[in-house]
Amino acid sequence: MKVETKNSEKQSLVPSLITPQEALQILQNEIPLLEVLQRAYEPRKKYFGNKVRIHILDNVKNGNCAEDCGYCAQRKNSDSGITNYGLKSEEEILQDAKQAKENGAYRFCMVTAGTGPSLKVTEKLAKIISRITHELDLKVCLSAGLLDEQKAKILSESGLDRYNHNLNTSSKHYSKICTTHTYEDRIQTLEHLNRENVGLCSGLIVGMGESLEDLVEVAFTLKNLKVISIPVNFFIPITNHAIQNPNLLTPEFCLRVLSMFRLVNPDSEIRIAAGREGHLRSLQALSLYPANSLFASGYLNVKGSEISQTISMIYDAGFEPELENKNFTQQMLHPYDSSNFPSLYKFPNSQK
Repeated sequence: MKVETKNSEKQSLVPSLITPQEALQILQNEIPLLEVLQRAYEPRKKYFGNKVRIHILDNVKNGNCAEDCGYCAQRKNSDSGITNYGLKSEEEILQDAKQAKENGAYRFCMVTAGTGPSLKVTEKLAKIISRITHELDLKVCLSAGLLDEQKAKILSESGLDRYNHNLNTSSKHYSKICTTHTYEDRIQTLEHLNRENVGLCSGLIVGMGESLEDLVEVAFTLKNLKVISIPVNFFIPITNHAIQNPNLLTPEFCLRVLSMFRLVNPDSEIRIAAGREGHLRSLQALSLYPANSLFASGYLNVKGSEISQTISMIYDAGFEPELENKNFTQQMLHPYDSSNFPSLYKFPNSQK
C-alpha cells in the first residue's frame, strides 16, 4: 500500500516567465543585476513567501564508484583523498536523520555512491525511508543513481518524498564530463520516478566548461520534465578533478544563474547548493531573492558553513528559515551577547 507523503508538490505546472532568448540576455549581462533580482524575487515571493528551506546531506555510502563523472571526488580512479565506506547501518542513518531534524533541517537528503542500487539495497533503503518518514515525521530525499521501473516503484511505496538525480549539464555537453553512462540514462530515471508520482529533484553544476546556451537548455529541460526541486551547484575544483577548462564564476554571474532558473521555473524550489560559500562569497544573502532553499552543514565531500551561520544569514537578510525544530534558534547567541564579551577583546587583560 502506498504511503502518502506530507508534500503534495509533485510537479511544476506554472509556465515560464521568460523565453530562452531572454534567459540568455540575463546571463550575458544585458539586464542590470538589481533588475534581474527584482524580477526573480516576484515569483519567489508569490510561491514561497519569505521562507527558506534548509536541507542537510548525509552520505550514507561513500566512494568506490564505478562511474567517471569528472566533477566528483568519488569517481573511479579519482585519487581525491576521500574516505571510502560502505552503506551505513539502518540505525546509523536513523540517528543521522534525527540529528538533522534537531539541527532544523526541513528535508533529510540521503546520498549513496555508485551507478545505482541493487534490488536488495533498494529494499533496505525503502525500509529506512519509511522509518524516517513515520518515526521522525521528516521529509526524505534520496539520491542513489540510476533506477529502473521496479526500483522506482519500491521507493515510491516507501513514502519517499523526493528523488534527486541531477542532469548536471546539457545533452550536448554531457559526454565531456562523463563517459560511463549517458544523459539519456538520467532522463529515463527521472521519467520512471515521475510515473510513480515521486517528486523530482534535479539540477545542474555550473562552471564545468559549458556555454551560456547549455545553461539555458538545462533550465528549460527541467521545466519540460516538471521538476519541482532544482539544486543549482557551482563547481568546486576538488583534488584531481577531470573537468577541462572550468569556467571562472563570479558572485554576480551566480546570482544571474539563480535568477534565470527561477524565472524559467517560477514555482519550483530553487536551491543554492554546493559552492555557494566560495563562489557567492559576500553576496550569499542576495541569492535568497531568487532561491528559496539551500544546503547547510556541508556537501557530499566538501565542507560548508555551519548551520548556525546559515540560519543567521537567512534572518539577517530578512527571510525566515523553515525549521522542523522550532527551538533551534533559541540556542543561538548574538555575537554581542553578554556571555561572549570575555572573548571579544583584542587585548585581554591576562592578569585577571
